[in-house]
Amino acid sequence: MSDSCPCGSGRAYADCCGPLHAGKAQAASAEALMRSRYSAFVRVDADYLRESWHPDTRPAEIDLDEAAQTRWLGLEVKRHHVIDDDHATVEFVARWKVGGAPAIRLHEISRFVRDGGRWYYVDGSFPAA
Repeated sequence: MSDSCPCGSGRAYADCCGPLHAGKAQAASAEALMRSRYSAFVRVDADYLRESWHPDTRPAEIDLDEAAQTRWLGLEVKRHHVIDDDHATVEFVARWKVGGAPAIRLHEISRFVRDGGRWYYVDGSFPAA
């Protein structure tokens, strides 16, 4: 793995998403959590994805079976909107390819909640094209 963080922050993984993935730090904002979740997909860290998903909407399993064939192409954070101290949304575009298939572009507006002082991903919607 490259030393740079997959989330696109321009920082080293060890100084960015690494401490979050290792449980040594908590995300300071919804955007930081969203970036760390993208990095967790890149690094195939299903445990972190589950732990950072709010218990009310968390799936029983996270299927990362295609992860070995996935090539992540980048993350663009379009907007981080703070609603109040405990609620925020993050609009982003993530791109990836699986095997020789065409690139996939996911454009999502994700909802986040801070519960017990910790940010969690709740769910997301897909804006109209």
